[in-house]
This record gives sequence, C-alpha cells and structure tokens, in this order.
Amino acid sequence: MMGNTQNYILSKIISLIKSSENKYKEKNFKGSLEDKLEIKSLMNQLSSNKEIIDEYKKELSKIYSSKFDLIKDHKMKIDDKKRMEIIKLLEIKTQEKLSKNDYEGAIKALRRSERYQ
Repeated sequence: MMGNTQNYILSKIISLIKSSENKYKEKNFKGSLEDKLEIKSLMNQLSSNKEIIDEYKKELSKIYSSKFDLIKDHKMKIDDKKRMEIIKLLEIKTQEKLSKNDYEGAIKALRRSERYQ
C-alpha cells in the first residue's frame, strides 16, 4: 500500500498529466512542457515505487491510446535496451529544443519519449 505522501504525489502527477494535455491541446507548448518537466522531477524522486510507476503508465495510456499506434507496435518489436536508447535520444532532443526556446519541438519530443515508457 502507498502512504499518504505517495498518494499525494501520485494525485499531483495525475493532475499535472491532465493539465499538460489540456495546455498542449490549447497550443500552450511552454506550459505543457513545464508540467511534463515537473512530472519528470516527481517521478525521479519515486523511481523505485512500482505502484506509482504503474499508475503513471496507466494515465499515459489513457491519453495516448489509439487504434493505429505505430509507436506501440514498434515498442512491441524492440528489446528494453533499444527502447531505453530511444527514450534517451528523445530526452536529449527535448533538451536541445528547449535550449533553443522551441517549446513546441521540446514538448513533442518529450511526449514521444513517454510513449516508449
């Protein structure tokens, strides 16, 4: 079972996921990216908590579910090492875009990396 602190953090993560998605749809790429980076920070603090990681992935799957999902198909055909390499490359691309104040490019790369999780 999760403790109160972990429940609070999980509810904050879920709230941020929804907030980021709404901002993305409104083309507020900077705001969406800021929410995603806060989620990443919270997730890094709890990286060993399987329950929270599972809930996080479940929330992401609600947002990214699609009948025709090429990333999902690709993810099923690659091993974990290759999947982690792709995630790392997309996270580097996020940072590169962010350093150029390309918030739209940064959030798109970060969202793509989440789909490989």
